Amino acid sequence: MENLVAYSLVAVYSAMGVYTVAFILFTLDLAKRSAGRAEPVTQARASATAATVLSSAGRAGTTAVLDRADAAPQTPGGTRYQRAAFALAILGFALHMAAVLTRGIAAERVPWANMFEFGLTATAVGMGTFLFVQLWKDLRFLGAYITGFSLLALGIVTVNFYVDVVPLPPALQSAWLVIHVLVAVLATAFFAIGAGLSIMQLLRARREARQSAGLRFLDTLPAASVLESLAYRVTVIGFVFWTFTLIAGAIWAERAWGRYWGWDTKEVWTFIIWTLFAGYIHARATRGWRGNRSAWLAIVGFGSVIFNYTIVNLYFTGLHSYSGL
Repeated sequence: MENLVAYSLVAVYSAMGVYTVAFILFTLDLAKRSAGRAEPVTQARASATAATVLSSAGRAGTTAVLDRADAAPQTPGGTRYQRAAFALAILGFALHMAAVLTRGIAAERVPWANMFEFGLTATAVGMGTFLFVQLWKDLRFLGAYITGFSLLALGIVTVNFYVDVVPLPPALQSAWLVIHVLVAVLATAFFAIGAGLSIMQLLRARREARQSAGLRFLDTLPAASVLESLAYRVTVIGFVFWTFTLIAGAIWAERAWGRYWGWDTKEVWTFIIWTLFAGYIHARATRGWRGNRSAWLAIVGFGSVIFNYTIVNLYFTGLHSYSGL
């Protein structure tokens, strides 16, 4: 077991090293884009382009045409920095998963029973989700954000929250540990990507309004309206997972403590997060909170998830005090 724990740590540090190089290359990619001469794409120009193409193409393929009209010029296949960074992100993810698996084998249970293990697994799932969504949309422009966040989170949990492998407390010896926490991790991954898209949406909107003179790489990204739509779709997926997290947690609480809800601090914050994202979805669906306001709400929601994991776990006591510290 001790050897596996040591191998897990080696894999963690190796993944952090690879993520560091990937982050640098993703950042260089953005710098390369900023140094280029990409023509800014305004909403007016995008609409005019869409109208011209639609007049000749008719109604067929409307969605595809609008996606093309709203997208800014991009380098086919990405720049060499972006391609190299993405390949390193995949390598880092493989090392990261090796760390998670060896930790789980050493503990003879799922590796998310304390803050260190949750942080280790959550960042791996977050990176894996980012890589997986590339099959749906090319979001590699979020590479610096995702690798930087993963690197920072891994460094913090490894240095400050690391604990040796210990047996599970009685309340955690349940199959619901696998279901409840795994779904929460998946929700957090999609919320993180949604927040990243919302940040880019805010920056892109300022660029389109000519309020931002720098950051020319924003001209190579999709329009703010497209980024907002992508963020909404990703966040809705996260919200579905978080809803199941809330339900599974209530069922597990009844099995472990004899009640579905007890106003424990962790339970309250889980509900607050659900309420924030429910408000985000409702506000945007009613067309009253489009644009920057919806983006800020998505960012605040993800910030609440981070607050729940850090501040609530460290400074609030309750039945969910399983930080392991």
